Amino acid sequence: MEGLSQSEMRELEQRMQKRQVKEFMNVFGNLVDHCFMSCVDDFTTKSLNSRETACVTRCVQKQMSLTQRLSERFQEQNQAMGAAQGQR
Repeated sequence: MEGLSQSEMRELEQRMQKRQVKEFMNVFGNLVDHCFMSCVDDFTTKSLNSRETACVTRCVQKQMSLTQRLSERFQEQNQAMGAAQGQR
C-alpha cells in the first residue's frame, strides 16, 4: 500500500469497510437462513414455540462458536506462515 496518496488510502479503507459490512451481512443472512430452515417447522402461529426457540438459540450459539474457532485457527495458521517466512 506504499505509494498511495492520502485520498487513495481513504478510498481503499472505505472500500474495505464496505466489503467487511457486506461480508458480515452475508454471513448473518446465511446464519439466519440456516437456523430458520433447521429449526422452524410450525407455521400455524406467528411466534416461535419453545422447542423452536431453544433450537434457534442452540443453532446460533453453535454457529458463532464455529465461526470464532475458525477465525482463531486462521490466525494461528497466518502466524505460523509468517514465522516460517521470517526464518527464510
